[in-house]
Amino acid sequence: MKGLDHPVAELVGVTQRYGGTVALDGVSLSIPGGCMVGLIGPDGVGKSTLLGLIAGVRMIQHGRVRVLGGEMASSAHRRAQCARIAYMPQGLGRNLYPTLSVRENVDFFGRLFGQDEAERAWRIDELLEATGLAVFADRPAGKLSGGMKQKLSLCCSLIHDPDLLILDEPTTGVDPLSRKQFWELIERIRQRRPGMSVLVATAYMEEADRFDHLIALDAGRMLAEGTGADVKRRTGSGSLEEAFIAMLPEEKRAGHRRIVLPPRPPYDGEPAIRAEGLTQRFGSFTAVDNVTVSIERGEIFGFLGSNGCGKTTTMKILTGLLAPSEGHAWLFGQPVGGTGLQARTRVGYMSQSFSLYSELTVRQNLELHARLFHLGEEHGKRRIGEVMERFGLAALADQLPEGLPLGVKQRLQLAVAVLHEPDMLILDEPTSGVDPIARDTFWELLIELSRGEGVTIFISTHFINEAERCDRISLMHAGRILAVGAPNELREARKSATLDAAFVGYLEDAVSTEAARPDRLHAKEPAARPPMAAPRFQTPALADPKRLWAFARREALELIRDPIRLAFALLGPLVLLIALSFGISFDIENVSYAAFDQDRSLESRTFLENFANSRYFKERPPLLSPADLDRRMVDGELRLALVIPPGFGHDLLSGRRPEVGVWLDGANTFRAETARGYVQGMLGAYLADISLRTTGEAPQIYPAAIETRFRYNQAFLSLYAISPGILMLLLMLVPSMLTALGVVREKELGSITNLYAAPAGRLEFLIGKQLPYVAVAMLSFAILFVVLRLSFKVPMAGSFGALFIGALLYTTAATAFGLVVSTFVSSQIAAIFATAIIVIIPTVNFSGMLYPVSTLTGSARVIGMLFPAAYFEQISAGVFNKGLGFAELWQSHLALAAFCLAFWALAAMLLKKQGD
Repeated sequence: MKGLDHPVAELVGVTQRYGGTVALDGVSLSIPGGCMVGLIGPDGVGKSTLLGLIAGVRMIQHGRVRVLGGEMASSAHRRAQCARIAYMPQGLGRNLYPTLSVRENVDFFGRLFGQDEAERAWRIDELLEATGLAVFADRPAGKLSGGMKQKLSLCCSLIHDPDLLILDEPTTGVDPLSRKQFWELIERIRQRRPGMSVLVATAYMEEADRFDHLIALDAGRMLAEGTGADVKRRTGSGSLEEAFIAMLPEEKRAGHRRIVLPPRPPYDGEPAIRAEGLTQRFGSFTAVDNVTVSIERGEIFGFLGSNGCGKTTTMKILTGLLAPSEGHAWLFGQPVGGTGLQARTRVGYMSQSFSLYSELTVRQNLELHARLFHLGEEHGKRRIGEVMERFGLAALADQLPEGLPLGVKQRLQLAVAVLHEPDMLILDEPTSGVDPIARDTFWELLIELSRGEGVTIFISTHFINEAERCDRISLMHAGRILAVGAPNELREARKSATLDAAFVGYLEDAVSTEAARPDRLHAKEPAARPPMAAPRFQTPALADPKRLWAFARREALELIRDPIRLAFALLGPLVLLIALSFGISFDIENVSYAAFDQDRSLESRTFLENFANSRYFKERPPLLSPADLDRRMVDGELRLALVIPPGFGHDLLSGRRPEVGVWLDGANTFRAETARGYVQGMLGAYLADISLRTTGEAPQIYPAAIETRFRYNQAFLSLYAISPGILMLLLMLVPSMLTALGVVREKELGSITNLYAAPAGRLEFLIGKQLPYVAVAMLSFAILFVVLRLSFKVPMAGSFGALFIGALLYTTAATAFGLVVSTFVSSQIAAIFATAIIVIIPTVNFSGMLYPVSTLTGSARVIGMLFPAAYFEQISAGVFNKGLGFAELWQSHLALAAFCLAFWALAAMLLKKQGD
C-alpha cells in the first residue's frame, strides 16, 4: 500500500475523555500517507476526536500523537506544521462566516496564511471555477445550500495547498449529486497534488468504498483497518454496512436482523394527503413550484432532493403548518388550513436534531406531551406505559436524555411523536448519525406502525438504502418534483443499476437545463493560471500584522453587515445619554408644596409668600386638614407640606418661640435633605426681613457671614456635573458588551476552529477582533461629545486632546476587558450578563460617577482604583469641569495604558489555542 512506509500520522495509546464519556480508548494506529484514508462509523464513536487530535485543534489527554514527523503535544511543532494541514470541521459550513460572501470567505483564509493579493486572486478564481461557485462569488455564505457550503468550506481549506487535508464528515446532510461533485473535485485536486494525504470521516458506507484505506471505529476503539475489499472479505459481507455490523461486539449485534418491507395492504379510500399546484414564494424566491402529489394512507413516502430544494417547505404546507401562496392541499380529506391547529392533533412530528427537554427524564418528557395533547390522566398513563414498553424505554424511564446513546434518543423522540396515536408521522432525517443497528431497529418500528396500524409515514432522508425501504419516493429539485414512484420503478426508468445513480441522473438532467446555475456536473476547466510551484511552508512569525489585519478586516465586515449590532453600538449610548442626563439630576427646583395655615394672620401669609415667590418651590392648593395632608403626601402630589399652628403671628410679635411644622417626602433622601436646607434658608430670610422692617436692622444670627463661590461648575447644574460620569459609564458598558460577544460567538458557531488550525497567535486573533470595536467606540464617543457640547450646552474648559487620547485608551481598555470576559464564558447570553454586571457595579458605585473616589475608603476605594473607569472619570471631569490638560492628567492616561496591556495579557492567557 502506498504510503505505509511513510505514515502521515501515528497514534500510540491515545485515550480521550469528556466527563464520564470515553471518546477514544487506548487507540494505537498508523495512518498511511499520500492516499485517501477513511474513518467509518456512526456519530459518537470517536471519529471527530481522532481527527481533531491529528489536526492539532484538540489537546491530547493521554498517549502520543505524531503528525508530519513531529509530536502534536509540542506547541512549537504544531505552530511550524499548521500551514501544512487543512482541517474542515464537521457541520454544514461550520468554519464559514455567514455574512461574508463566498469570495470574502476564501479571501480571509488566504490572508490568514500570508498570501499576497495577486496570489490570493488567482487561487480564489481557480478554486471557485473548479467547484462551480464562481457565479455565486458575491452571495453571502449563509444563503448557500448545504452542498454549496461544503464546497466553499473545501475551498477555504485548500487555499494554502496543504500536505494533509482532514475532512470531518464533509458530505453529511448533502444530497447525492453534491456528494458526487464534491468527491470528483477531491479527485482532481489529488491528481494535481499526488503527494497530498486526505483523511476523511464519513457515515456513508457507500462513500467509504472509494477510499484507499479504511479505519472502522466503535465506542472509541478500532474495529478493523485495511482496504474496503479487505474488510468485506474478512467478514464475508457483500457491503461495507454489513461488514461493519458483523465487526460489532456480539452484545450490540444480538437480535439484529435484515430489514424486510412487507407488502402494503391495498387501500381504495381517500388519500392521506393530496396536493394540487402547490406554490410557495418568499418574496421573489420560489421555494415550492407547482407541486402536485398524492399519498395514500399507511404508505411510507420518502422525500429526497438536493439541499434547499423545498422538501421541508412542502412538508410544512402539506401538514397545515404553512399556508401556500397558490394551490390547494387536503389532509385526510379535509382542506388544510393555514394555522394547522386541527391537523396537529392527527400528526406526529420528529425533527432531525434532538428537540425534547434534556432536563426532564424519559418518563417526564412523555408525561409532558401527554398533557399537551390532552390525553387525560388515565389514558395518558396507559399510553406512556405502552410506548415505553414498545420502544424499549421502560428500563430507562428515570434517566435524563443527555446520557442516552443517539439511537435511544431517536427512539424516545419517535415515542413522543406517536404518543397521541397520530394518523401521520413526519420524520425529518430521523436517523442521521445513528449507527446501522440502531437505524435498522428504528426502521422496524416504522414498518410496524405503517403495516400494523396504518400510520402514514412522511420521511426525508439522504441515505439511499433508507429510500429503498420506502413504498414510494419523490425526487425534488429547485422546488419541483422531478419524479415520483417506487424505488424499482425509478431505477428502471433511468436504466440505472442503483437508486443513487438514478437520483443523480435525474438531478443532472435538471441542472443541465439551468444554464445560470453554477453547480453543473462537469465544472468548467479553470482559466490558465501561473504554474503552481511546490508549496513553501515556513514557520510563522510570533506576531504578523497581516494576520492581525485579516482578523480585523473580517470582524469589521461582519459588524458592518449586522445592522442590529451596529445600531446598538451607536444609537444605544446616545439614547442612554439622553435618559441618564435628564433622569439623574441633583437639582432641586419646583418642589411641590402646600400649606395648612391654621393661623391665617398677616405674619403667616407673609411667611408663605416667601415660598410662593421662590423658584425652588411650586405651590399647590392649600391643605384642608391633617387627613388631607396625609392623603396628598401618600399619593405623591406633594413633596413638602407646611403646617402653621394657631397663634403663630401672636407668638412671633410677642417675642415667644413660634413653631412651624414642615413635612418632607423622604423617599429620596438626597432631595429631602436639600429641600430641608432650602426651607431653613427661607425661614432665615423671612426673620431677617421682619427684623429689618420692624427695627431697621438685620440680626446677626451667625458670627460670620458666608458667601458661596464655586471654583468649578459655577452654575451649579447637575447636568454639567453628571455628564462626565455618564460619558465614562457609556464608553465602558456598551463597547465591552459588544466585544464580549466576539470570541464567544465564534465558539457557538464553531468558527473558533479556524484559530485552532491556523498559523495565528492568540494576540493576533484578539487584537484583530478588537480593533473594529475600538473604532466603533470612538465613533460613539464623537457622537456623544457633539451632543453634550451642542445640544446639552455642557462647557469644556480643558484640553480636547487630553480627552480624545483618554477616550482612545479607555475604549481600548473597555474592549480589551470585553475580550477577557469572552474568553471564559461559553454563550453569548452569559457574555452579555457577565459583562453588564461586572462593569456596572464598579463604574457606577466606585469610579466617581456618584461619589468622588477620594471620599471612598477601604475595599470600595480599592475596587475603584483597580478598574479603568475611575481614571477616565478623572480625565473626563477634569477636562469638562476643571480646565485640565495633559500636564495634570498624564498619570491617568498612563494608568489606562497599563489596563490595556493587563487585559490583553489576561485574555491571551485565558484563550485556549486548542479545544478540550
